[in-house]
Amino acid sequence: MKRHLFVALGVAGALLATPSVQARAATGTALPAPTGKYPVGLASLHLVDADRPDPWVPQDGSRQLMVSLWYPAAKAGTRAAPYVTPQESALIVKDYPNVPADALAKTRTYATLDAKPLTRRQGLPLVLVSPGFSFPRATMTSLAEDLASKGYLVAAVEHTYESAATTFPDGRTTTCAACVGENNEEKGIAVAKSRVKDLSFVLDRLTAKSGWGRLVDRSRIGMVGFSAGGNATPQLMAADKRVRAGVNLDGSYNPKQPTTAIRGPLLMMGTEQNHTPTGDQSWAGWWPKVQGWKRWLSVAGTDHGSFTDYAVIRPQVGLPAPALDGERSVSITRTYVGAFLDRHLRQEREPLLDKPSKDLPEVKFWP
Repeated sequence: MKRHLFVALGVAGALLATPSVQARAATGTALPAPTGKYPVGLASLHLVDADRPDPWVPQDGSRQLMVSLWYPAAKAGTRAAPYVTPQESALIVKDYPNVPADALAKTRTYATLDAKPLTRRQGLPLVLVSPGFSFPRATMTSLAEDLASKGYLVAAVEHTYESAATTFPDGRTTTCAACVGENNEEKGIAVAKSRVKDLSFVLDRLTAKSGWGRLVDRSRIGMVGFSAGGNATPQLMAADKRVRAGVNLDGSYNPKQPTTAIRGPLLMMGTEQNHTPTGDQSWAGWWPKVQGWKRWLSVAGTDHGSFTDYAVIRPQVGLPAPALDGERSVSITRTYVGAFLDRHLRQEREPLLDKPSKDLPEVKFWP
């Protein structure tokens, strides 16, 4: 389980106080444009689980969650969707004095806030998204916008007190209470259990007969998780049969060995440095237990943050970046995740998933 990348870089990743770095930070940041045919809308949901106290700060009372819901729109709206709030931006970059506090709040996105949702008689496939430990849900925006532009309803869940910053409608902003203490296997197990409960609760709300549930095809539900979210993905699939297919993006498993068989289809995709058969032993421990369709991919030249928006944001603000270009990283993630969901939620053929592609030489198939 890895910390939020702006924090994890520490002294080695500190920004140099040079005019060039400051100039890059001042120009603002932008995400790659979605590649699908539909305009994208964004709605923010504040959900309260009255049946469960907050697992990290019990004195807060009932568990409260923020959810970003990206959807294909019939027509683009007129108000651009923000990336994060100014409060969230300031907390995310607080250890980097040469990055303006509002840099991420000004990040260019492609969704609009007042767009009318596209409707389909059979409903839209729904994809739950769970970010990394201490990573805000916004860090999965590039992938979410792209999926929505291709006809998916995408719900990214902010796991309160597991994120560097979460702003609620009343203006308060919480921080990562769960980050206190050692990040060990025991904590990883606790985080996964809490996330499974969060995600099942959100799924209950999104599949209700009213509200957003009227857009959902309940027979086509998948999940994409990054890091700690990736760890939670097969565990949610085991606990909630409504989730038919899942993706783990660079997430180590806790516990290291599953106690029962794991239900596929499951795509495991991570860095070449850590997620080959000789790397993260938790992947080697879980792999034989996955029943049904499964794929294990690694991407050369990437690091942990390459599977998030930080692939493109870090170089834009002068932070060190891995060997593989950020836009290329985002494109590869979008391509394989999209192909996986199309195959298992839309029953499309998608031969890309059957063998390595000469057009994508960075991606290796294991074992």
